[in-house]
Amino acid sequence: MADGTGLDQHLADLAAEGRRFAMPPAAEQIRARGERRRRRKRVAQVSGGALLAVAVVSGGLWLALPESGTAPPAAHPSPSSSGFVPPTPAPGEEYASEIGYVYDAVLAGDSVRVTVKPRTGAVHTLTLSPQLPVEVEHVAGGEPADMRLGQLVDRLSGGPRWQFAIDYDGEGRVRSLREASW
Repeated sequence: MADGTGLDQHLADLAAEGRRFAMPPAAEQIRARGERRRRRKRVAQVSGGALLAVAVVSGGLWLALPESGTAPPAAHPSPSSSGFVPPTPAPGEEYASEIGYVYDAVLAGDSVRVTVKPRTGAVHTLTLSPQLPVEVEHVAGGEPADMRLGQLVDRLSGGPRWQFAIDYDGEGRVRSLREASW
């Protein structure tokens, strides 16, 4: 063993001896291992599908449930003697719009009263929140901007001059005004 050849021979003998005692795995062990892998794969697919279904359902509920939190309070149109009935959203739509002149704005405490002269239908009055979102362009001097109704009372206090799309939700509440600038 001093010259190194003895070590090589010894290692070769050990390798040969190991090959003699090593047995290939039995066919049933191979099948069992394959079945375990197949079961794990099925479990992963089923749990992934279930997780996807839960995500879709929770996302749908999140979209379907009414907002809560920081959104400005929706304003209900005040009853008027004109018999005005707010438009109702079409099936599958979130809002319905009415287009008309918005004028005679008056700030009254924590609300703004405006008169609406629609393209068709009766002139009516709405009592709205001063925090109601309003998309404007010409009213703001030609630059598109997002404002609140309370900021526009002075500009809307005169006669009919500015046309807006008034967005109503399914319960007849005004959710926003959008300047009609076409």
